[in-house]
Amino acid sequence: MTLTELRYIVAVARERHFGRAAEACFVSQPTLSVAIKKLEEELDVKIFERGSNEVTMTPLGEAIVRQAQQVIEQAQGIREIAKRGKDPLAGPLRLGIIYTIGPYLLPELVKNAIEHTPQMPLILQENFTVKLLDMLRTGELDCAIMAEPFPDTGLAIAPLYDEPFMAAVPRTHALAERAQVSSEELKRETMLLLGTGHCFRDHVLEVCPEFARFSSDAEGIKKSFEGSSLETIKHMVASGMGVTVVPALSVPREPQPHLAFIPFAEPVPSRRVVLAWRKTFTRYEAIAALRNAVYACELTGVKRLTA
Repeated sequence: MTLTELRYIVAVARERHFGRAAEACFVSQPTLSVAIKKLEEELDVKIFERGSNEVTMTPLGEAIVRQAQQVIEQAQGIREIAKRGKDPLAGPLRLGIIYTIGPYLLPELVKNAIEHTPQMPLILQENFTVKLLDMLRTGELDCAIMAEPFPDTGLAIAPLYDEPFMAAVPRTHALAERAQVSSEELKRETMLLLGTGHCFRDHVLEVCPEFARFSSDAEGIKKSFEGSSLETIKHMVASGMGVTVVPALSVPREPQPHLAFIPFAEPVPSRRVVLAWRKTFTRYEAIAALRNAVYACELTGVKRLTA
């Protein structure tokens, strides 16, 4: 049994496909298949059920893969212990971040990290919360910046900041000059939402559940449209297609000619942004350095959390 074979079965478990797993491991599919077959023969168990379209794990295979993930992580921990003996911050940090935070936090965060910990380059992965959680669990990521809530996966979590939401409307809209707006007032508007899979979409639907349905009722939402990113949706709002809700950090610092951003009246809807990592991750200094790099960002309009 080798670490390489264990990495192969973890990759197949993740991808549910031998070909994709081989690509992820940078080996040929026959090489990966032969290694896994050898491991199954050595253990005298069947780890995977090979179907025509998808590979699934046997019940015993699931337990083996979980143990393999721990062994791989522990082996990596040995390397990290050796590095920490020379420099606690030496080596790259694999950081995941969700789509609705990355574009607004990363530019300043990366600059701060380069200035203060140049020996710890950030390897970045932008993705949906569900995918980032999976990558944390399998050891593909060291840590991730996400918005709560998300499923309890036994991760260590440090709060970073609470971020209020704001309404975005066309500059010519009747609400554009308002000092505040309520979620009740948005019910009569055409709402633009992020597509399924974005956790921020779920946050918006919690603020205004009516946005989840189509309605021709004058008291309800006229219609909903979806966009692939917050920036795309802002362009749609600017062109007059409707209104939307955005997190505070995504609001441009300079006034926009075709967009107005309006704070919500109390109670102000918000989300909590946190840094999460596996409890078994040993580079505590790297986590602390990353948190400090976040706190060094300007973070306009948010409430910093240090507990």
